[in-house]
Amino acid sequence: MTADAKLNRRHFLAAGGAVAAGVLMHPWSARAEANQAHLRLMETTDLHVNVFPYDYYADKETPTVGLARTAAHIDRIRAEARNSLLFDNGDFLQGNPMGDYIAFERGMKAGDMHPVVAAMNTLNYDAGTLGNHEFNYGLDFLDHTLAKANFPVVSANVLKASGEPLVRPYIVLDRQLELGDGTRHPIRIGVIGFLPPQISVWDAQNLKDRATTRGIVEAARDLVPKLRAEKVDLILALCHSGIASGSADDAGLENAALQLASVEGIDALFCGHQHLRFPGEDFKAIDGADAEKGTLAGKPAVMAGFWGSDLGVIDLRLERAGDRWKIAETSSELRPIYERVDRKPKALVESKAAVLDAARAEHEATLTYVRRPVGETSAPLHSYFALVADDPSVQIVNQAQLWYMKEILAQTELKDLPLLSAAAPFKSGGRSGPDYYTDIPAGPIAIRNVADLYLYPNTVQAVRITGAGVRDWLDMSAGIFRQVEPGKADQELIADGFPSYNYDVIDGVSYRIDVTKPARFDKDGKLVNANSSRIVDLAFDGKPIDLQAEFVVVTNNYRAGGGGKFPGIGPDKIVFIAPDANRDVLIRYIIEQKTINPTADRNWRFEPAAGTSVLFSTGPASAAHLNDVADLKLQDAGRTDDGYARYRLPL
Repeated sequence: MTADAKLNRRHFLAAGGAVAAGVLMHPWSARAEANQAHLRLMETTDLHVNVFPYDYYADKETPTVGLARTAAHIDRIRAEARNSLLFDNGDFLQGNPMGDYIAFERGMKAGDMHPVVAAMNTLNYDAGTLGNHEFNYGLDFLDHTLAKANFPVVSANVLKASGEPLVRPYIVLDRQLELGDGTRHPIRIGVIGFLPPQISVWDAQNLKDRATTRGIVEAARDLVPKLRAEKVDLILALCHSGIASGSADDAGLENAALQLASVEGIDALFCGHQHLRFPGEDFKAIDGADAEKGTLAGKPAVMAGFWGSDLGVIDLRLERAGDRWKIAETSSELRPIYERVDRKPKALVESKAAVLDAARAEHEATLTYVRRPVGETSAPLHSYFALVADDPSVQIVNQAQLWYMKEILAQTELKDLPLLSAAAPFKSGGRSGPDYYTDIPAGPIAIRNVADLYLYPNTVQAVRITGAGVRDWLDMSAGIFRQVEPGKADQELIADGFPSYNYDVIDGVSYRIDVTKPARFDKDGKLVNANSSRIVDLAFDGKPIDLQAEFVVVTNNYRAGGGGKFPGIGPDKIVFIAPDANRDVLIRYIIEQKTINPTADRNWRFEPAAGTSVLFSTGPASAAHLNDVADLKLQDAGRTDDGYARYRLPL
């Protein structure tokens, strides 16, 4: 059932809802009998510090984000039912410039209140869990943040180095449910949390010797029976993990919500991490996931988008059996905070003042912070064509990384090895909407622009690999493209489910990508076509690369530590761990250069294929930058219903 249908007054009334004190009551609440209760479970997830409906990168308000807007739905949901609970599913602490301002400028010490926690405290959450990005600023920062939360935070599969839980693995909420006849009866609800075990790699610099992880399903099989033994009526899983196929016995599953749903004893799941929506079209092709009903392995589940874009709602119709409760019926839905009208976002709800007020001082301070100038750019910086051509937004990051590492390596035994740099377009590929692209005009460049170029608080690291390793690195990146058929027109170019932050461009070499060949690796870095390589004419210093020669590649801690599952890249290849963040290096580079020239050097392009054309989508503002890629001879292919511009690229 869609959010639009659920919000429709006539639908509610036709289904047996009622109007009480001017509030439209959900039909399950309106029709509940003496032994029945209606319980609404709400989820926010992947807030990433988005309290205000504000795009700090564009420096303007936006209707598409913000807990303050999501809060309007929370109030309405509570009004529509006799009983409700509210949960946060993680990744609330990092992800926009306000998060970085608090971490790097203002700082957090014992007794401080983080603005996102202050905002969440106004909404009376019942519990929350940790996401992978909670660890980006270190454990001390996290401890100070959680100390001021007025709701418990649980996570079952992250442990201290001693083996003790880092936070409580689960809790039991003792609540009173109002039944249809107005009487109240107790219910015991177990709440358990999970996160991707990959944080041990992604944040190794913060967690090494301090914390470790277990597989999601492994931890659930161990702890859910213990939680059930506490005589709970329901167990809710706050699973900061996505929905994907895979074996439940694979302890390394990053997106394990579907497998978690198969664990006996879990009654409902809240999902996240992927920045997608469930129920909905995002998961229609996965066995075991009912994308229309909103169930995983038959159990109710939701994934409420990202940045406050949606509120996830699970409705449970409960019946008393003796002195216990059982689930008689379930329903899952999303309530969005905006819709697209004529391809433009339009707010469906107004911001809640109390939520805004809780973070207003830090919001204003963040605006001052992000508007601080650091230099100038002689050419526009944009990422609209980053997946089809060498791109200025990636070029400048690679330039800064090479500048930084060249000086450092000159003082080491690695000084004589060739130096390369790898970077990816973070805001590209349409993962977060048609407006989610870097677009910085020529002229003054401020901190907000630098944050727009480099979204994450990664730190600089370097790896030592062979020329063959460089080729494999690029082949893994080229997995973002579908295999196309030579001589055929209008084939879709970009593969589903391949995030643009895993599309690395390596500067210091030149190459072409042949998309008519099958991908050498699958999305997990497994060699699937050993005789295929999409990387053509890979050259260093104007000559074919020596596959046996050694190179130093500067990148970030995520990639160097194994993030993205790139073959041959991992902790054993790391030769330098810098104390500096990639973004800080970029700022320092711009300050020193005063004026940067980010024009792409065209070190990569597609291998020609006669009579072949492909289609791709990008932001509609790309039209202003077509001259930057005139050599591609792009052709206008219209617009999508959700606002993307479509282009035809002749190969």
